Order: sequence, then structure tokens, then C-alpha cells
Amino acid sequence: MSVPVAPGRLPFLGHSLPMLRKRFAFTRNLRVQGDLVEVHLGPMRAYFVASPKLTHQVLVTDAPKFHKGRMYDKFRAFVGNGLAVSSGSFHLRQRRMMQPAFHRDRIAGYATIMSRAALGLLDGWRPGEVRQLEADMQGLAVTIVGESLFSTEIGKKAIAEARRSVFVIIKNGILRALSPGFVEKLPIPANREFDEAIARMRAIVHEVIESRRDGSDSSTDHQDLLTMLLAARDPETGEPMTDEQVFDEVVTLLTAGIETTALALAWIFHEIAANPEVEQRVQAEIDDVLAGRPVTIDDVPKLTYIGQVAHEVLRKYPLWLVMRRTAEEVELGGAVLAPGTEVILSPYTMHHDPEHFPDPERFDPDRWTPERAALLPKGAYVPFGGGVHQCIGNHFALTEIAIVVATVCSRYRLVPDRPVRTTFTNAAYPNDLMMKVVPR
Repeated sequence: MSVPVAPGRLPFLGHSLPMLRKRFAFTRNLRVQGDLVEVHLGPMRAYFVASPKLTHQVLVTDAPKFHKGRMYDKFRAFVGNGLAVSSGSFHLRQRRMMQPAFHRDRIAGYATIMSRAALGLLDGWRPGEVRQLEADMQGLAVTIVGESLFSTEIGKKAIAEARRSVFVIIKNGILRALSPGFVEKLPIPANREFDEAIARMRAIVHEVIESRRDGSDSSTDHQDLLTMLLAARDPETGEPMTDEQVFDEVVTLLTAGIETTALALAWIFHEIAANPEVEQRVQAEIDDVLAGRPVTIDDVPKLTYIGQVAHEVLRKYPLWLVMRRTAEEVELGGAVLAPGTEVILSPYTMHHDPEHFPDPERFDPDRWTPERAALLPKGAYVPFGGGVHQCIGNHFALTEIAIVVATVCSRYRLVPDRPVRTTFTNAAYPNDLMMKVVPR
């Protein structure tokens, strides 16, 4: 089968430059070319998946036939081989070892941290002041993931470093992943900042791990994620993770566990403020379920409308690209792809397909009533990926979002102080999301 080639290919650069310039618009427009479209990242040929059916095939049905792709090769060089970038039998082994740390019973314990951190943030707010909300949500997400990982004094140093470095790593990492290899060797400020951030994170996380291993950090009966990672054993061999493997998973949790949630929370408060009917329904549900008391883990399943709001934000503001590489010959959309072929998936493109999400730029939480959600084809909504590579922290993230939204909206309304600007990396970031804190 002949696969159409995306328009706009440049000599030597292929489609890399127009992809990075136009981002979401470039990939969204590929839908009109067909379900499978050939693109070129520099000299490398790749195939862009533009339909839910093929997305589901890659992520779920034929998942064992795919490994993580070129983008993850680039990330692996600086964040290690954690769950977000590993593949094959090693990935399955690590996932089995880590799964107990994300069991629903464990998330109930993390919910206490989420609630305490959210209340702590609000204690620093003053009625009438204007907050840079994306910075508040980034700091809050770092605090929640950091305290879930590290419960001790030395862990506070790691949390402080994560607050300083994680978003430098995330934002610059996607630029490296999609750029030709020589770009990361250029003596430019972005590269220097990125390399320094990685080095700082590596040093402090290894310091925390070593302090646990040698017993010097023994002042607390640890009930955190790091303790579970250090205690985890391969169910088949009984072997623990090495310190390097623990480091890789910690950095993965810090990066993957912070960006998605921080972005979702910032955009949620933006959308609530922009849609008065949504705001009224959120507040009514909070008043009905909480009746003035702090939110607990038992309340989360009852906050059904907030859950719909969360899913709508994850639909509207998802990751732009993820990549896979064929581990064997694969038939995809009528084309036969040889082993080692790069495949590009776009949650953003799936989530903005008007065939499945009419008027996709409109914010409509009622898309996620059980009746309407059940009509979506598999692969149309993939905020956490799917199959064996589905994000292990998806329930953690959704619980965190519900608790933070309920906590903030029970006390305050957030009113826009100016129009928000948007910047793009591998997701849409609100930039200068300035909102006034107004008591309810």
C-alpha cells in the first residue's frame, strides 16, 4: 500500500522544522491525508497515526510488537530507563515491581498528602491578591509527588531541587527529542541549563537513596514511595532493583507525575472561570458532597462532575506526541512496516477530532457522562496512553486533581486578571495565568 507523505518536507530537515513551528496545527492537519501518513524527522522516515483504530492497535492490540521510539531514546540518555521510557521484558518486570505502590489502598494514603498540601497552599493565599496560578500548581504538584516519594528531612532537599529543575528538564527535553542530534551539542543556554538540571537531580536523588540504604536517614518510619521501590522484589527472581534502577524510576515519577497534573490543574481553574455554568455546577457538587468539611479519599468517587471536568481538560490539553518503534514486522493501516520503523501517535490529534468530539475547542464536561463516553471508539481518548504502557500513576493523578479542585473551590473563586497566553512544548502550557483570589 502507498502511504501519503505529509506536505512541507524540507531538504535535510524533513518535517522537523514545520512540526516544531506549527506543532498542534501541523499534526491536526495530517488527518486529511489519511489514517497513516509518512513524515520525516530529519533524514529519518516515520509514520504518523491519524485514527483511533490505529492508535488503539499500536497502544493495546499489538502493543508487544512495539517498543518505545526515538523520542524515548533521547530521553533515556538523561532520565534513565524508567517506566516511561523502557520497553519489552524489562518494562514488564519494572511495572510488576512497582504496581503495589500504586494500588488503590496506597493511593488512600497519598490522598492525605494531597489534601494537606492543597490546604497549605491556600493558607498562603490572601483574599483579593492576584496569583500566577500555573506557578502555584507546578509547586503544588512537586510538593505532592515529592512528599509521596520522600517522607524525611533529606527528602526535602530533593523536593526543593525538583521544584527548581523538573520543568527545565521537561520543557527542554522535547526540543532535544525532536531535533537533529547535533543540536544538543551546541553551546547554547538551553542546553547548558538542561545539562545542569539533570546533574543536580541525579546528585540529590542518589544522595537520598544512599541515605536510605546505609541507614543514615532512619529518623522516620518511612511510608513513602521510595521505601516501596527499595523494598520491591521481582516476583519471579526475588531480585531487588539496583540503585540506578531506583534512580531511574524516581526521576520518571518526578517528571511524568508532575507535568500532567500541574498542567491539568492550571487549565481546570482557567476553564472553570471561563465557563460560569461549569463553575456553578462544581461549587454545587462540592457543597453537596463536602458540606463544609475538608475532602477525603472517600469523597472522590462522589465528585462525579469534577471528574468530568478533569477528563474534559485532559481531552482538550493532552500531550502532543508519543512515539513507538516496531519490534517486528507489523501490518498497520494496510502498510507493512519493517522492524525498527518509527511510529508517531498524537493524543492531541485524537482528542480534537471533530468526528468524535464535535466542536473540539469547546469546553464541555458533559462529553463525559457515562452514556456519551461509552460511545467513543477505542483509541479516541488516550490521556494516559494505553495497554501495557498505560501510565501507572493515572489513578494517583485523577485523585490528586479531584482533591485539589474540591479544596480550592470550596474556599475560593479564581477570577482571571488578564487573558492567558499559551506556550507549547509537548503540551500546551498556560503562561502568565494570573487569577484573582476571591473568597466564596
